[in-house]
Amino acid sequence: MATRSQPPEPQRPAPRLYLVAPPAADPARLADAIAEALGAADVAAVLLPIAGDDERALLNSVKALAASVQSAGAALLLDGRADLVARAGADGAHLTGIDEFSAAVASLKPDRIAGCGGLATRHDAMSAAEAGADYVMFGEPDQRGHRPSFEAVLERVEWWAEVFEIPCVGHAAKLDEIAGLVTAGVDFIAVGDVIFSDPRGPAAAMKDAMACLAMPEAVE
Repeated sequence: MATRSQPPEPQRPAPRLYLVAPPAADPARLADAIAEALGAADVAAVLLPIAGDDERALLNSVKALAASVQSAGAALLLDGRADLVARAGADGAHLTGIDEFSAAVASLKPDRIAGCGGLATRHDAMSAAEAGADYVMFGEPDQRGHRPSFEAVLERVEWWAEVFEIPCVGHAAKLDEIAGLVTAGVDFIAVGDVIFSDPRGPAAAMKDAMACLAMPEAVE
């Protein structure tokens, strides 16, 4: 007797890059470096940490940067400043920790992206998803520059990819971590300092990141 074949499991889209800009009191000063990076690679989103007390100046700078990022086909996310997202013309915000996320998500949804990082436990990650996170991030450094071991990041990404449909972002501190994250099932790979500190410039580093993304099996 013939058996009914099982439909193939849906495949996740190929992973894309998620660019994390360096902190800057004046985001406009990052415009050239970000534009160079975006021109060299396919980037899904740019995360912009901003600081400073002059709200009007911040808004003007972010508005100008948002137009440039969005014209390149990427979303602009503000790090922690959900209150500025709509007025600055950004696409959403990245919130750190379940408490910050829970406090801000209602102001962003449903029109803006709400991402969540700083998730120390599996329970926190699941809570963020249940609260409406558009993605969760694993492995990013904290305010002191510390992050989990890469093995721990891979374990968390593998678990998430096997169980949840909501996308996850894995942070790559080095280009040679990209291959492992791809194999683990990540949806987006966050790259930041490894791009902007490259002495060759952001474009060269982004091209290397794209090569790692496209051919992870070739990267040791």
